[in-house]
Amino acid sequence: MSNSIIFGPIPSRRFGISLGIDLSVSKKQCNFDCLYCELKPAKTMDKMSEYPSVEEIINEVKKSFEKHPKIDVITLTANGEPTLYPKLDELIQELLKLNAKTLILSNGSTIYKKEVFDALLKLHMVKLSLDCVSEKCFKKLDRVHKSIEIDKIVPAMMEFSKKFKNDFILEVLFVKDLNDNKEEIALLYEAIKKINPTRVDIGTIDRPPAYKVQPVSFETLESIANSFKGINVNIAYKNRPKLLQSFTKEEIISMLSRRPLTFEDIENMYDENSKKELENLLKEGKISIIDSSGLKFYKIL
Repeated sequence: MSNSIIFGPIPSRRFGISLGIDLSVSKKQCNFDCLYCELKPAKTMDKMSEYPSVEEIINEVKKSFEKHPKIDVITLTANGEPTLYPKLDELIQELLKLNAKTLILSNGSTIYKKEVFDALLKLHMVKLSLDCVSEKCFKKLDRVHKSIEIDKIVPAMMEFSKKFKNDFILEVLFVKDLNDNKEEIALLYEAIKKINPTRVDIGTIDRPPAYKVQPVSFETLESIANSFKGINVNIAYKNRPKLLQSFTKEEIISMLSRRPLTFEDIENMYDENSKKELENLLKEGKISIIDSSGLKFYKIL
């Protein structure tokens, strides 16, 4: 079992050398059964029945550090939901003794539970999912376990964002005809504004899903990103189209006042002259570059 607790290290564009820890090696253990999940459908659960010990995990991590001393970030994940791991707080405290940043990738469903909330506050980076705000959408898209109190998730995320001193990222995955309607997008925008994360990653299905659901188009994601005014939005989309255009200084300022743009956005949208105008605006101090968990944004000052 212990051999597959660790995966990587792999070079990550964003985080440097990343080492993954799978807290549910033997099978999918999750309190969601999302329609878009790349793992096979499985019965939802509210606690793990099989899991490695903290000692086993730390031993495996230390072995990796001996072979690869330059690991930059340790990522907690699972075949399922990592916050269901019963010794999460103890594990995080042990990982913090190692010379690397820590990140968790969670579906966000347990953030209102005090023990999870307090444990996650100790990490360097936290990434939580929020695909829906309405109960109807949550139940249809994320197919949640009956123990989850949906109405507590967004308020707990708001509270967490206030208390967390490091990078807090929200991830929204859009699925055609499920959470891509105007009502759900408006609810998400209002919730995200209140939560106030460091950034929001939006994407769609790009691997074969567990159920018969379809991705949304890049144009849909771009339209959603533009409607999330004032929020650092990163569009995560494989093979995104390049559509180089020319923009004046005024147009660049207008675009950036709507939402900050990533370096990738600029590469895919701006021709050489527009990039020069962008550089001039930087020199003039009208815009700045901010770093959010290894992702750089151009932003209006």
